[in-house]
Amino acid sequence: MTETPPTSSFDGLRFAFGTLTVLPVRVHRWDRAAARGGMLGAPVAGLVVGTASAGLGLLLLALGAGPLLAAVASVAVPAALTRGLHLDGLADTADGLGSSRPAEDALRIMKQSDIGPFGVVTLVLVLLAQVAALDRLYGDSWARGALAAVVGAVAARLALTLAARAGVPAARPEGLGAAVAGVVPVPGALAVAAGCAAGAAVAGALLGAADAVRTPLALLAAAVVAELLLRRCVRRFGGVTGDVFGGVAETAATAALVALTLGG
Repeated sequence: MTETPPTSSFDGLRFAFGTLTVLPVRVHRWDRAAARGGMLGAPVAGLVVGTASAGLGLLLLALGAGPLLAAVASVAVPAALTRGLHLDGLADTADGLGSSRPAEDALRIMKQSDIGPFGVVTLVLVLLAQVAALDRLYGDSWARGALAAVVGAVAARLALTLAARAGVPAARPEGLGAAVAGVVPVPGALAVAAGCAAGAAVAGALLGAADAVRTPLALLAAAVVAELLLRRCVRRFGGVTGDVFGGVAETAATAALVALTLGG
């Protein structure tokens, strides 16, 4: 990839939506400049995904389906809008971390199409945690549930921005992980994180003083948990892969949703 600047201010957003969602957005450029813009703009894609997730949940609530079905729908929408790639990455990462093989063999396990026992258990527990948290939050109020669906999706994509920061190496020379590894300057990643936290505080304030504090703290908790997983993967595999990015995203979303249920 060449270090040429984007020819359009929308190249970064095209990259974000074209690689992180199934929305019909054509990616015109795959150089590192476009990848940098895409990873910096990843939370914007999360905002769109989260809004769709909350919208379906609220629709089901309005139709009388109840908080549990609304929670299931809100978990299903991000999976559908990513073709399950993040969940697949989470499962593959769990299989790689769970194996006792050397890094090269663990990476080979992660590339296989099947899912092993570590991956299955991790998927089940993560999806249950997400549904349980949203069920609780929709049960508290439709507004808290909807806000949580948005925050979880944004937290997942913010984790991608932070994971793509400079200094985090790629484990393989090819693939999406290599395309975006290290493309985001650390100050840019921190600025995006600060902007997301400020937006979360404002959104939470609409529900009350407690949510104005709880919501950005949930983003912080998600970033911390995702960072712990990222560091473990870098030590274990020698860097990041597309699967690791998916695992980091789902971990962050789950941590944010769980954190929003606490202290309420």
